[in-house]
Amino acid sequence: MTATTAWQGKFLAVKLDGTWEYVSRARGIQAAVILAIDDGHVILVDQYRVPLGRRCLELPAGLVGDETVGESVERAAGRELEEETGYRAERIEPIGFFHSSPGMVSEGFTLVRAHGLTKVGPGGGSDDEDIIVHRVALDALPDFIAAKRAEGLAMDVKLLLLLGQTLLA
Repeated sequence: MTATTAWQGKFLAVKLDGTWEYVSRARGIQAAVILAIDDGHVILVDQYRVPLGRRCLELPAGLVGDETVGESVERAAGRELEEETGYRAERIEPIGFFHSSPGMVSEGFTLVRAHGLTKVGPGGGSDDEDIIVHRVALDALPDFIAAKRAEGLAMDVKLLLLLGQTLLA
C-alpha cells in the first residue's frame, strides 16, 4: 500500500499505510547525532523534552536542512555541536545511518564522530533551549548515567552506544 498523510505540521507528518500509523519528518528534514569524544571524555547534553515531560540525557544532535535547504550532514552536525555544547570539531566523520524506533517513526539519523574538539563557547543551545552540557569520563559513564536516572532524567536510547561493552560483559 501507499502511505497517505493524515496530518502535517512544520516538522512532522502523521502517515497511514493500511493498518499502520506512523510519524515521519516533513519536508525531507533529517537528523544528525554527534559522538564527540575528547581526551577520554564524551560530551553529553540534557534538556527538557516535551513528549517525555522531563529532562533527557542525550548525545548532542540536531536537524539537517531545517533552516538551509541542501545543508550537508557534516555542516549541520558541526553547527549543532557548537550551538548545543560550545565545542567546535576540527573534522566530522559520518559513521552511518540508523533508525531509532522503526515500528513507530520512519525518521532515521546519521551518526557522526566529531574529531579534534576545541571549547569555543558556553553551549546551551538557542534562546528557546535550556541545554546543560556534560563532559563525562568514559570509564565513569555507567555510574554517571545511573546517577542521572536516579535524579529522574530520561535516557535516550542512543546512549546504549556508549554502554554497549558494559552491557555485554
